Amino acid sequence: MAEPEILLSKGRYRARLAAGAADLAAAQALRSFCFQTASPDGDAFDPICSHVLVEEQAGGALVCCFRLLLLASGAELVRSYAAQFYDLTALQAFAGRMAELGRFCIHPEWRDPDILRLAWGTMTGLVDGQGVQMLIGCSSFAGTSAAPYLDAFALLRQRHLAPVQWLPGEKAPEVVRYAAELPQEADTKKALQVMPPLLRTYLAMGGWVSDHAVVDRQMNTLHVFTGLETGAIPESRKRLLRAVAG
Repeated sequence: MAEPEILLSKGRYRARLAAGAADLAAAQALRSFCFQTASPDGDAFDPICSHVLVEEQAGGALVCCFRLLLLASGAELVRSYAAQFYDLTALQAFAGRMAELGRFCIHPEWRDPDILRLAWGTMTGLVDGQGVQMLIGCSSFAGTSAAPYLDAFALLRQRHLAPVQWLPGEKAPEVVRYAAELPQEADTKKALQVMPPLLRTYLAMGGWVSDHAVVDRQMNTLHVFTGLETGAIPESRKRLLRAVAG
């Protein structure tokens, strides 16, 4: 059996590309556990994506995984997972290379912040290596009720909506129009407490979101389309990410 391709190794953890059916099955099992789906979480997008596994080096435990789908430009967005839920017509005009980050999850029993840092460092290396100019994805809130997340949605409305030229339109049958229908002011502390860590990281780097959330009952989540133009990431943040990636 060939040695796995190690993408990044730091401290207790290493990140590598999935190599074969067993690795993919392990990632799907972790996703199922994290997203609380009834069966292993697999879909038609798995075969066309690259899958990254983050493992604890000493024991080999799988603690985090995600997948990446590379797109030559916005014209290929019809191939993306997000295109099932959002009207991405505006973004199809984006001329640069894109990558869709999907099914990102960290095992809930592993709370070490170094896991998220290593995952982002790995992602940075992959994105830099492929010349990606925009990273996209769906950032998920657990459950299908908006009630626990009103402050988070208010904060997204106030500070982080997509530029008009890239704003995703509605496509899903069930949505939460937080930009239009939730006018309350955000309690920033409460908002950040309930916001998914992945989304917080996107926003800290200059990311933006759709003006509505999709109610995904199959995955038991609410999710917002998230975009990040790599050229807009602050230089200080780029240096930190590349220091990890290096």
